[in-house]
Amino acid sequence: MAEALKEMYHEAFLRDFARKITKRLPSFDEEKFVGLALGPGWESLELKGRMRRITESLGATLPPAYEQALDVLEDIADECRGFPYMFFPDFVERYGLDQWDRSVDALEKFTPMSSSEFGVRPFLLKDLDRMMDRMLRWASHPDEHVRRLASEGCRPRLPWAMGVPALKRDPSPIWPILERLKADPSEYVRRSAANNLNDISKDHPEQVVERLIRWQGRDERTDWILRHGCRGLIRAAHPEVMARFGLLPAAGVQVDEWKVSPLEIPRGGSAEVAYGLKVPEGEAVKLRLELAVTFPRPGGKRYRKLFKLSEKVAAPGSEVRGSRRHSFADLSTRLHYPGVHHLALIVNGQEAASAEAVLLP
Repeated sequence: MAEALKEMYHEAFLRDFARKITKRLPSFDEEKFVGLALGPGWESLELKGRMRRITESLGATLPPAYEQALDVLEDIADECRGFPYMFFPDFVERYGLDQWDRSVDALEKFTPMSSSEFGVRPFLLKDLDRMMDRMLRWASHPDEHVRRLASEGCRPRLPWAMGVPALKRDPSPIWPILERLKADPSEYVRRSAANNLNDISKDHPEQVVERLIRWQGRDERTDWILRHGCRGLIRAAHPEVMARFGLLPAAGVQVDEWKVSPLEIPRGGSAEVAYGLKVPEGEAVKLRLELAVTFPRPGGKRYRKLFKLSEKVAAPGSEVRGSRRHSFADLSTRLHYPGVHHLALIVNGQEAASAEAVLLP
């Protein structure tokens, strides 16, 4: 089993980091810092909990004046690169809300070393207009990491992050940022812009469709963002979006093979799904094939999840065949419960074949 991400924070890491501080600040109490970080409850803390524990241990051992403490972190930032050092922007978030300009400058500096996407969230809550104005300027920054922060930091549904209800309710402040980034040369930035677009589509699909109509076909980079940003609307088979991406009703396409085996699955087991389609003569057809699994939940509830099988342009008169092994082993993000599971082949958003399989107790 892969080691939990939180395990990257351990005593050897903390001591190595403390030595970096001591080179800049000889009076730094390394033992006190490490002792506070590894104090009671450390083992039970998850990733963000450990990150915040390190932040607060720094708060107790760096100079008490925020600006002086930040001077130390800024001086060693170039030596502290990578995901583990996200407690640098967390320190700003925890202690710097009342020192706006200095703190936001620090978030800009720290983001290329790790990422400040979580650190900006409290500043958005404190003064949305002021922070979004700064992020709009970041969208034109020469550093791709800062441009990405402009998008990633204001995502309405950023995973693991503090919520910003105002942006979920009204994403209009985000659009000027995405306008600047919609043809960004960096894939790193474009992927964030696409994820932001997908977030917006969950609450305001009509706004995303409007941008799709306005932006599509003008730049291949923008088209890439639109395609990835509309993935949720494609899964939902939104008619306008499906048509825009050429995923029209597959008239004349016949399913001649659909098999789920076995139909009784032991707990933690898997099922093999085989499918085959025949495309009529005439014109090529763009096909998006998905496996839809409807899972039973406690209390009689059910939920449906789509798994992509294939997306391709099928030639006239051709056949499309394939298979997939679907696991019913429990995941950290999905538990499986015994009972009837509905498995369906989805062709361009429409159910074309189905079967029911039972997950055994």
